[in-house]
Amino acid sequence: MEIGRFIYKDEIFYGIITGGDKVTVLEGEPYGQIMPGSQVYTIDQLKTLAPCTPTKAVCVGLNYRDHAEEVGYPIPEEPILFIKPSTTVIGPGADITYPPSSIQVDYEAELAVVIGRTCRNVAIEQAREYILGYTCGNDVTARDLQRKDGQWTRAKSFDTFLPLGPYIITELDPGNLSVELRLNGETKQSSSTANLIFDVFTLVSFISGVMTLKPGDVIMTGTPGGIGPIAVGDKIEVEIQGIGVLSNGASR
Repeated sequence: MEIGRFIYKDEIFYGIITGGDKVTVLEGEPYGQIMPGSQVYTIDQLKTLAPCTPTKAVCVGLNYRDHAEEVGYPIPEEPILFIKPSTTVIGPGADITYPPSSIQVDYEAELAVVIGRTCRNVAIEQAREYILGYTCGNDVTARDLQRKDGQWTRAKSFDTFLPLGPYIITELDPGNLSVELRLNGETKQSSSTANLIFDVFTLVSFISGVMTLKPGDVIMTGTPGGIGPIAVGDKIEVEIQGIGVLSNGASR
């Protein structure tokens, strides 16, 4: 199932995408029982928004061996966590805004996990039951500020620094999905979730042992090697097998 979040005129709603171009409006949110309504639109009538509105995005640093090596950090023994605020989230087609305080803003393509049920102290074997689905994410980072601060909060938290989308895919095995990022059409990152140091279900279990995850919250699973800067006017595309393409521009 493909679930998206849309706006028509002034109305924001969730919908199920069918037949490639039809959207059936859901009654309420897609957490718990999914209830299709009677209203149907075509996709070209709607603006696509970020597919969820997380209270927080819990991000995992250095979760691909090649990325840890390229930035000169040791392979972690446990997941390294940081949080992006909800105000970082933007949807497909929206621009990543270059902050005045940074001169190096980097892309980071990632598989994003969308939580479907309140989740606390969940065993690895039960983790799948708490996941609504998966979408594409871009953990945008002001790299120069990250180096300057020595920690990651400011560098990761600017408004627009978490593009998500286009849709949530509910029936997907996250164990071996290709992850690719293209900058102005040129492939810069190319890997697979099979190369994650800590897999999706391990992450859900570990993070839920630290904090309660709420429906709509997002886990960003880490980025592979090949990170690099974006410039104003660039087109950044994250493509994940079975999910689709998340495309965003960059502006001041």
